[in-house]
Amino acid sequence: MPIPVVRAETYYLPPPREPANAWDDVPAAERVWKWMEYRTSRRLVPPEGTVEDVYFARINQNRWLADCSSCGSAAIVSPTDPRFACTECQWGWCTLVFPADPAAVEASLMALKPGLRNWWNDDDPNNPNRPPDPGPEPGPEDEPA
Repeated sequence: MPIPVVRAETYYLPPPREPANAWDDVPAAERVWKWMEYRTSRRLVPPEGTVEDVYFARINQNRWLADCSSCGSAAIVSPTDPRFACTECQWGWCTLVFPADPAAVEASLMALKPGLRNWWNDDDPNNPNRPPDPGPEPGPEDEPA
């Protein structure tokens, strides 16, 4: 059985002292906050509001990720909850852009070893393989004098 691409709801799990289903009612984007709170032993409060920023989700070494443009931190995210708020700088909830069919993107990577599974949205300005922008339309050529 192939190793699935990691999503927030399968990575950010409750601590061993809690039942495995203790966070089932926590939206995927908010699980990172609970997980970080437990791991750092400090109170973390997610932002209350949203910001206008829009980030592109990507797959990096078999994990859906979002990168914070404010501080450079990243977190595992999920297409089931397309939001991201940074636990490091506490930048507000941003909208995440996922592909129209995340499962198809995941399936297209299954032939690769998990550590080699990487995918970027073609529209992501940070995509190192982004298709070049089309140049300006050529105008009529100058006629000889």
